[in-house]
Amino acid sequence: MNKQKPFFIAELSANHCGDFNLAKKLIKTAKENGADAVKLQTYTADTMTIKSDKKYFKIKDGLWKGYQLWDLYNKAHTPLKWHRKLFSYAKSLGIKIFSTPFDESAVDFLEKLNCQIYKVSSFEITDLLLIKKIAKTKKPMIISTGTASLKEIELAFKTAKKYGAKEITLLYCISNYPARVEDFNLENIKILKKKFKCRIGLSDHSIDNRVAITAVALGATVFEKHIVTEKQTKGFDIEFSLKGKEILKYRNDINLAFNLIKNTKKNSSDKKSTIYRRSVFAYKDIKKGEKFTRENIKKVRPNYGLHPKYFEKILNKKCLKNISVGDPITKNCVKINEI
Repeated sequence: MNKQKPFFIAELSANHCGDFNLAKKLIKTAKENGADAVKLQTYTADTMTIKSDKKYFKIKDGLWKGYQLWDLYNKAHTPLKWHRKLFSYAKSLGIKIFSTPFDESAVDFLEKLNCQIYKVSSFEITDLLLIKKIAKTKKPMIISTGTASLKEIELAFKTAKKYGAKEITLLYCISNYPARVEDFNLENIKILKKKFKCRIGLSDHSIDNRVAITAVALGATVFEKHIVTEKQTKGFDIEFSLKGKEILKYRNDINLAFNLIKNTKKNSSDKKSTIYRRSVFAYKDIKKGEKFTRENIKKVRPNYGLHPKYFEKILNKKCLKNISVGDPITKNCVKINEI
């Protein structure tokens, strides 16, 4: 991941709406609008839950209220048969692609596609067998921490380290869809960074770019955001997804915030502006041998004469040459040890 700018992941999730060509358009939209990577989700309804009408499996509130879990996942999943083609398509466009496996069989499947990065979903952070399986690939792992306590995060992190993960990124996340601004406590980014000493990011389900901008200021360098195409009107996650050119705006906002903090270059335009500082000038004609007084010199703009700190030091000193009103008083006009 590029350390010179934030790493921006465009999440396709279920916004392809079961249309392979739309999935390809989403990948192209991500590439055209500055995303560093696109991410899929690898599961089937049967690897996620049980097909049951019992009350335990019915979503009771939120964006997908009323769905039975199996029915939702069956509609929302990215078919496994698409994966190889989507991986190839992303590669042809020059954008990274990886996925979130939701069980161990999905890791085996993605390994055959040479998946380069793995993401652990917030809701899978307690699935230590899954984390162990991913860690053994020794590939970069991103773990989303929504819903998790600090102890649960620590257990997941230690498990990943124990079984071979060398590069771990933790994403601060609010698992509401969409997440309200008031739901966030971005101080957690600093807490995670201090405790785990790893790369920290934001899985952003909000609809306000200020959340991400503030996250940059607190040390986040990886950002994940759901996307849709410019003209898309339907999608399971459309209510909290960036649309078309909004993706580029998000990219630019986090880049700008990052550069404002990380920029260590001297500002040449700021340096040029020092010419408008005050310096010492002749306020009247001054003859050689005449003493400098408060009546014949002044501290004025611009900055061509002596620094204002020398004003009082040269008072009553003899002028070494003839000077006209409006000329800067320079070091060759007066004899003083400090100059």
